[in-house]
Amino acid sequence: MTLTPYRETLALRGIKSLLVVATLARIPIAAGTVTLTLHVVQDLGLGYFLAGLAGAAFTIGGSLGAPVMGRITDRRGLRPVLVLTTVAEGLFWFTSPSMPYWALLTAALLGGFLALPAFAVARQSIAALAPESHRLPAFALDSITTELSFMAGPALGVLIATGAGGHAAMYAVGTGILVSGVGLWVLNPAIRGRDEEPAGASRIPRREWLTPRFVGILAITTAATLVLSGTDVSVVAVLRASGEIEWTGAVLSMWAVYSLLGGVVYGTMRRGLSPLTLFAPMALLTIPVGLGGGHWWLLALLIIPAGVLCAPTITATADAISRLIPAGARGEAMGWHNSALTVGVAMGAPLAGVVMDWQSPPWGFATVGGIGLLVAVAVLPSELRNRRARAAAQAAEPPSDRPSDKPALDAAAAGPATEMPILPTPEPTGPRS
Repeated sequence: MTLTPYRETLALRGIKSLLVVATLARIPIAAGTVTLTLHVVQDLGLGYFLAGLAGAAFTIGGSLGAPVMGRITDRRGLRPVLVLTTVAEGLFWFTSPSMPYWALLTAALLGGFLALPAFAVARQSIAALAPESHRLPAFALDSITTELSFMAGPALGVLIATGAGGHAAMYAVGTGILVSGVGLWVLNPAIRGRDEEPAGASRIPRREWLTPRFVGILAITTAATLVLSGTDVSVVAVLRASGEIEWTGAVLSMWAVYSLLGGVVYGTMRRGLSPLTLFAPMALLTIPVGLGGGHWWLLALLIIPAGVLCAPTITATADAISRLIPAGARGEAMGWHNSALTVGVAMGAPLAGVVMDWQSPPWGFATVGGIGLLVAVAVLPSELRNRRARAAAQAAEPPSDRPSDKPALDAAAAGPATEMPILPTPEPTGPRS
């Protein structure tokens, strides 16, 4: 495995600063749900059902708001959206500790709708900054840093909530998001490439890009995070049933490491794979994981094959959307992608939980893996049609007319003399799905 694709990608102008700021911005966002849950339980003295309901309200709001914020970004630019969402999130996190529960529930829905779009903005900017030949490692880096943010954020939220109290944790999340919003505003990452029209220059009707293929990618995205969320709660349930609950943190940490390693390896590939090619085996390999429920170490081993495909699958969905959607609609499309990720996370745990209550914990893995396979089968016809059309187009295209990413890479790397020198660009391989 060579790290040259990563070195070349990090040498592109704006990529390093974008990844650093986006990673730091995602940490307080990742801490938000667990912090809100602990506030309802600890400070308001209510049960976990009502706490989960508040978290669900925030999640639903975020799912509805992400495409709207993306559409505004396409039309008005990034900074107005950052100002709106940063102020809105600051108001929510600093006022919600003093709210009664039902007011908090309403505020959570609105706060989620106006959430800081750090995830979608990072992916939209990567699509603008990185030429097609380097988008795969760029999105792989984004997936890896996202994984790191979700490893750090919830842990910090729990640490502050249990140590200093729920109110302090809420204020800490609010402060972190305010700082993140200001940081993104100052950075003002590019959302259009140098050869693309500026934001608001033209409006692209949805019928031109809201295609069956795009919908299929969103379906895979939702199903992928549904499998991940269901696997998460199934690991906890299986280890609790076997009397090895104390090993839960170790197994989940190893699962995250498998995903990180898979993402690192996938980002070094010269040619990416379609989201379906990665997701279908991930779903299939999730089904038998529950067979290792009697021993934590066996569970940790059985989860390896599906685990290494987690980050590559999410990377492939973002990469495919960046190539499919025109620049003028990229913000809204990435907003829909973010919503698909969120909806899948929200659905996975309850679905696995219902089946585990009805049958037994190992059935949680089989349930979410089986649902994933059904989605893969439903998307397969559209994927096959797309492959046939792409093959026909490539066969009809003279070799000399095929596009090269070398000029785009040189333009993207152009910048101050202090920028890292760009390394030789690998031979382009054409669009990847």
